[in-house]
Amino acid sequence: MYLLTMSNSLLQSAKNVILTEAKAVTMLADSLDQNFIDACQLIQNCTGKVVLIGMGKSGHIASKIAATLASTGTPAFAVHPGEAGHGDLGMITQEDVVITISYSGESDEIMTLIPIIKHLGVFIIGMTGNVNSSISKISDVHLDVNVEKEACPHNLAPTSSTTVALVMGDALAISLLTNKGFSVDDFARSHPSGALGRRLLTFVSTIMKTGNDIPMVSADIKLLNALLVMSQKTLGMVLITDNNTLKGIFTDGDLRRVLETHPNIQTLTIGEVMTHNCQSISADKPAIAAVQMMDKFNLNSLPVVDDNNQILGAINTHTLMQAKII
Repeated sequence: MYLLTMSNSLLQSAKNVILTEAKAVTMLADSLDQNFIDACQLIQNCTGKVVLIGMGKSGHIASKIAATLASTGTPAFAVHPGEAGHGDLGMITQEDVVITISYSGESDEIMTLIPIIKHLGVFIIGMTGNVNSSISKISDVHLDVNVEKEACPHNLAPTSSTTVALVMGDALAISLLTNKGFSVDDFARSHPSGALGRRLLTFVSTIMKTGNDIPMVSADIKLLNALLVMSQKTLGMVLITDNNTLKGIFTDGDLRRVLETHPNIQTLTIGEVMTHNCQSISADKPAIAAVQMMDKFNLNSLPVVDDNNQILGAINTHTLMQAKII
């Protein structure tokens, strides 16, 4: 009974934390105003870098926001205010924009740095929970991250406030990303390593089947003979061509539909049952674009063609799995 009571208590506590923080984030969305637009414009017009400064838990949030900005096309880095006072302040230049994060808006470590930063002529965006705080008043733009209460039952441990500050940073990063038209290719260039890099930097041309591995037949071939080619090439499809120009496709799924509607398939040609105007992809597209296209159109395979609709290769779901794209 004790264990059951304790388990229920833990679950309830966790739910309270999540609901409290969720409410704080929702209130943040409702409170966004012109100041957010002004902050975005300051950052977008910045010819240097965005410098994030925070102390304690706010410092950890500053580092995460800097990383998110940098990975989404806005050069940024975080500076510890203590280290900044002992030399690292030299990392900040006149071309930069500084974002200070302090929930109270009264951080001594940050307040010590602000007069020097202002002397450089650097714009300051203050992210605080107190619109009347010292940091708020001295900032060029203030972003209000006030919360009703922390998720901590004593209203002490930074929980809701750090979550809201983090979300505000994400809102800045993604709004800037959207406004500048930051693309999948741009994202790939800043994420070359690991699974994410592999998905974004692997191109169709590097994984597609080519040459004799492409299942191709002419439109006048008998369906049964086309099925032999499809079976031999193991891509779950055949491409119908005319002098290497793509005319259509026939897949495993098409075969099931043909068997349901044609009692005698021996006389059929592949041209009579193929899918005309099929989807295709170019070889220079990222492999992840093939995944997205196949998901959108509920496909298991795709022909790869050039600008003149000439067949260059073929891929299917298994090809993408082997390349660890999906």
